[in-house]
Amino acid sequence: MIEAAPPRWRSLPARHPRWAALVCGLLAATGFPPLGLWPLALAGVAGFAWLVWRSTGWRMAALTGWLFGVAHFTLANNWIATAFTFQSEMPAALGWAAVPLLALYLAVFPAIAAAAARALAPRASLAAFAPALGAGWILGEWLRSWVFTGYAWAPLSLMLVGPYDRPGAALALPMAGTYALSGLFATFATLVLAALLARRPLLAGLALAVPGAAMLWPGPAPRPGTLPYTLVQPNLRQTEINDASKFETQFQRLAALSRPREALPRRLILWPESAVPDYLEPGYPQRYYDDTTAGGDPDFARTRIGQVFGPGGLVLTGTVNLRIGVEDGRRTATGAYNSIVALGTDGATIGRYDKAHLVPYGEYLPMRALLEPLGMTRLVAGAIDFLPGPGPRTLDLGPWGRAGMQNCYEIVFSGQVVERGNRPDYIFNNSNDGWFGRWGPPQHLAQARMRAIEEGLPVLRPTTTGISAVIDARGVVRTHIARGASERRDGIVPAALPPTPFSRLGPWLTFIWALVLIAACYVASRRGQR
Repeated sequence: MIEAAPPRWRSLPARHPRWAALVCGLLAATGFPPLGLWPLALAGVAGFAWLVWRSTGWRMAALTGWLFGVAHFTLANNWIATAFTFQSEMPAALGWAAVPLLALYLAVFPAIAAAAARALAPRASLAAFAPALGAGWILGEWLRSWVFTGYAWAPLSLMLVGPYDRPGAALALPMAGTYALSGLFATFATLVLAALLARRPLLAGLALAVPGAAMLWPGPAPRPGTLPYTLVQPNLRQTEINDASKFETQFQRLAALSRPREALPRRLILWPESAVPDYLEPGYPQRYYDDTTAGGDPDFARTRIGQVFGPGGLVLTGTVNLRIGVEDGRRTATGAYNSIVALGTDGATIGRYDKAHLVPYGEYLPMRALLEPLGMTRLVAGAIDFLPGPGPRTLDLGPWGRAGMQNCYEIVFSGQVVERGNRPDYIFNNSNDGWFGRWGPPQHLAQARMRAIEEGLPVLRPTTTGISAVIDARGVVRTHIARGASERRDGIVPAALPPTPFSRLGPWLTFIWALVLIAACYVASRRGQR
């Protein structure tokens, strides 16, 4: 009896592997917020694994990984195009070119992952190839997090973060870390495909039930805390945030949302990045203080802010500080710092943190001498570049606890958010997400949740336009303020958990998992050769 030929569509990936790699990259990006279609993303990763496994050598594997990455990062980072609409120095349409151009570079790292996997397991079965791909993916994501200062946005494991009221499969982060969990997800997707191709649907179904159940599990109840907070989202729109004529209105909005509603012995007030347009430090040339809400007096600016909160209040807020130097015999700003300051009710500065992980093209222009003559500039207003601070710091705020500082984009860097040896009680992550479009804010929030789970620390996250949130130490969003709202939330800061394995070992835990997967690939390959 002659068997019917398989449908032509089933042979399309083999006949058109390059187009198939692009499609798989797009599918994999649908797992990220705001879509959250992780089963579809898993299919995309599994298809990518099959294409790499079938490739004729490491060069073809690298090309497959690069094509996958181009499509994947173009969709995942589409919010960057929106950022170009909030500046006037360059054409807004340039944003739609910038996204795929950035993806051409970021795709190098999936290419490295695919080439490394193919080199590790050149003749392995698909099941034995799975841990090789996982190890390669760990290498690729880790490299992406630090090469050229790093761009760690949207790791593969981001799609494992559950809805607001549950941590999802990301609850495994304390035992693995972000990059290792990404590698384990790639391994899992490949093994599910191997089971299906081996005609073991029951095994594949049971395997899929594990992350499915994890996405539904609410997780343990949070530990109670003791420190009251007020989370403020003033809805300072990006089109108005640098308009000096609106500074006073913006301050009054912040003040109205921050005043005490009851007498408390202490209260932590949380303001976002870009909340204060005044320069709060003394000693700058007077021209820098002009055209601000405080009329050019930094002491008055601090005192006025402090008087908003009432007795027992302390505010953590974003502001800008300057580095003053001398050029052509004149004192002038030679750089700026994107800072967080802690101010008491008397206006005294209790602590300061300067952002360390700056956004390329957002807060500084790489290769300025080369790119500026070509018309390139920063997306953030201002003619001088921001300067990096020293790295993660814990500020001891006395009765208001020990605060770990992470300013905006910094929170996406796994293993780089807490000062080692000086563990805080919570992480303060202020942000301005108003220029992140619709995809950026939910992705940013999800990555803040990943840091909470990894480190076992609550994250307090005020933003200008949303999504603001208080996240407990297991990554559950205990309260939030939606995009576009001008509101406040009052509550108690969730308690920290004991240090997690990842918080103790950091990147070493990631490398341990990579070695485990390499060993698993070696053992599985040897058994397959018998």
